[in-house]
Amino acid sequence: MSEQQAADQNPVFNIQKLYVKDASLEVPNAPQIFLEEGENEIGIQLHNEAQQIGEGFFEVVLTVTVTNKIGEKTVFLAEVAQAGIFHILNIPDDDMPGVIGIHCPTILFPYVREVISDLTNRAGFSPVILQPVNFEALFMQRMQELAEAQGNA
Repeated sequence: MSEQQAADQNPVFNIQKLYVKDASLEVPNAPQIFLEEGENEIGIQLHNEAQQIGEGFFEVVLTVTVTNKIGEKTVFLAEVAQAGIFHILNIPDDDMPGVIGIHCPTILFPYVREVISDLTNRAGFSPVILQPVNFEALFMQRMQELAEAQGNA
């Protein structure tokens, strides 16, 4: 095998583009909600999806939804879909789910975190600072749930 052929077989992982695919903020009870008193309850949901968009190119989208409520009243709902296009080649098929489910969201998270913070701040609320997320633990939990679901099927 020539040096060039060996180089062509090396694993490739590059970020091609990072962008906000979608962002929304709703403050359904404004302006009265700004006068509301009570304990804020913040809920956070994460969702990750990926699709191959070309030979060796994948779009990975990390969507974060933050809901803030006081009692039954919604203070705000912020949702951001942070996307990235990644060039991924020569990674063993068994390793691809981990690359897409762990490494790509780990790269996207700081960007989505910043957008959520900025959106909530611009809406007149204290910025929501998302705590770090262990995407490896979430991925392993999801794989275990899938394995158990298949075992029960």
